[in-house]
Amino acid sequence: MTHVALVTGANHGIGAAVARRLAARGVGVVVSYLRLDDPPDPSRPATYSTNRAGGADAVLADIGAAGGRAIAVEADLSEPAAVATLFDRAEAELGPVDILINNASGWVQDTFSQARTDRLGRSMQAVSAATFTRQFAVDAMAPALLIAELARRHAARGATWGRIVGLTSGGPMGFPSEVSYGAAKAAQENYTMAASVELADLGITANMLYPPVTDTGWITDSVRELVRTSADHVHVATPVQVAEVIDFMVSDAGALLTGNTIHLR
Repeated sequence: MTHVALVTGANHGIGAAVARRLAARGVGVVVSYLRLDDPPDPSRPATYSTNRAGGADAVLADIGAAGGRAIAVEADLSEPAAVATLFDRAEAELGPVDILINNASGWVQDTFSQARTDRLGRSMQAVSAATFTRQFAVDAMAPALLIAELARRHAARGATWGRIVGLTSGGPMGFPSEVSYGAAKAAQENYTMAASVELADLGITANMLYPPVTDTGWITDSVRELVRTSADHVHVATPVQVAEVIDFMVSDAGALLTGNTIHLR
């Protein structure tokens, strides 16, 4: 069976690695992305902002050079209309989507405290309507709408195989110094767990993956030292390592895996 994956936030980092990995084994891939201009922050390597501001040409070139099939669609997932556009483009150029990777994030670092830098020296801002809206639009609303669109189209064509994987972070005690990020990811987890039950009869599995600290361009020596001395973290992973796990989750071998949040360390 030929599959088609929609991978959000796939112009760099984990999303790009997943797109390359899936395409290498014959999956058609929709590389969804949005170029972002981050304000300067001397605590983060310039590479991270460069990656977030870039397009998807390099990802498409890599996939094409390896003989894979992919299209790139720039889409602002905070706009609900973007969801149907992504699925329409996929169906017109690659085929119906049956793998959904909710990787994109509207990441903004906000806090209830009066501090304006975290323990790593990264800039924070106060929780506000703007930080809430940006974070929840991309990390909670968009995944919910994408899952709903996948389910609707899947049922309409009588499909019997599907995979959903979301990326998460934080935990039940919140995510201090990134509070809206943690809360939005918790909402996405809840949507995905509901999907694992409600869509099971359609042959769709739904899981969340909590990656380890992953070097997508933002890792500094301070972060590596924090991981080395932490009781909660073990690895600084590469995007390719995380993509390998996601590849298994969406494979035929992962058919019994649903309704889980898999925490990698």
